[in-house]
Amino acid sequence: MTRIIQSLDQVAADYDVLFCDLWGCLHNGKRAYPAAVAALQRFRAGGGQVVLMTNAPRPAKFVARHLAHLQVPEDCWDLIVSSGDAAQDAMFSGAVGHEVWAIAPDKDDAFFTDRPAEWAEGAPIRKVALEDAQGIVCTGPFDEDNEQAEDYRDRLTVARDRGLKLLCANPDIVVDMGDRRIICAGALARLYEQMGGTSLYFGKPHAPIYDLARRRAGLGPDTRALAVGDGIDTDILGAMDQRIDSVFITGGLAHDQFGADVEAPEQALLDPWLKGRDRRPTYAIGRLR
Repeated sequence: MTRIIQSLDQVAADYDVLFCDLWGCLHNGKRAYPAAVAALQRFRAGGGQVVLMTNAPRPAKFVARHLAHLQVPEDCWDLIVSSGDAAQDAMFSGAVGHEVWAIAPDKDDAFFTDRPAEWAEGAPIRKVALEDAQGIVCTGPFDEDNEQAEDYRDRLTVARDRGLKLLCANPDIVVDMGDRRIICAGALARLYEQMGGTSLYFGKPHAPIYDLARRRAGLGPDTRALAVGDGIDTDILGAMDQRIDSVFITGGLAHDQFGADVEAPEQALLDPWLKGRDRRPTYAIGRLR
């Protein structure tokens, strides 16, 4: 049974490193959560390492700029590893070709142009029309305020019939932006698979982002890791697949499932909800604190 805790401090001493999600845990896209910031600061003060692990489809340095904009202090984390980092590495390696149909909003332009140092001498990525593309790279819908995955079905049908692979830079299906819920690249990649296409994933819950985090953080095989997140099919499933402990933030994406007080999930509601999804987080907490 998943143990409900009241504070990260209750279990922090048992772990060397946190793999901590961002959206829904540390911030909501509009503002940081002070209690979560303080919890991470205390973990680091106790000798732990904090790796912010996000499915954001942007390289880590752009994630860091967003955190600075939200006034998240740098002393609450050691390293940022993003789905964008892992997906970029695959994209520049030619995983879906170098001439791609890009499903991406303008804010993600740097994903295609800001090459990592290890690919500085490699072939550039060229955005082309669907009919000329060797593959698809998806960071998110063109218009996240108004579009749904179904709006892309006709174009994805053309892509599927041409046998194109889709590189998904963000496996999340939805995310909460303040009080709005918007779709992510994962919703389009899932639809493409349902239609018979091939989607490639590099963020949580898939192994590449964890492998990248371990390499960049210099973690050894005996490092005691704890994953923190509100995504039951990303953060928690990823932790299960990696065989590491996890804290499920119940006050995030599923905040309306566990009782009237978002800060105090009810065990009698949590247990059957988790069982129905075959998910087994080690701990649960309303909000990271």
